[in-house]
Amino acid sequence: MKKAVASMASRASRIKSKLQSALDATAVEVEDVSYQHAGHAAMRGNPNGETHFNVKVVSVKFDGQSLVKRHRMVYDLLADELRSGLHALSIVAKTPVEDSGSR
Repeated sequence: MKKAVASMASRASRIKSKLQSALDATAVEVEDVSYQHAGHAAMRGNPNGETHFNVKVVSVKFDGQSLVKRHRMVYDLLADELRSGLHALSIVAKTPVEDSGSR
C-alpha cells in the first residue's frame, strides 16, 4: 500500500524524501527544470515530464567524502527514479560547515 502512495507523489517529492531520509540531510532543495528541456528526446514518452532536476543536499554524511563519492551517494539513492524516467540531475552536495560558508 505504501508503495502505491509513493508512486502517486511527484518525482520531486520522492527525490526530496529519499535524500532527506537516507542522508539525514539538514537541507534538501529540489527544483524541477524539465520545462527547460521540452524538446529533448528524454521528454518524449514521459507523460509527467519530470525528467530534469537541480538538487542541493546538505548532510553531515558528506563529511570527508570526495565530490565524486557524494554524487555517487545521491545517484545510488535515486536509482529507482533513474530507471523510471529521471534523465538528468545537477547536484550540489555539501556538508553543513561548507554550506554555512556560502551564505
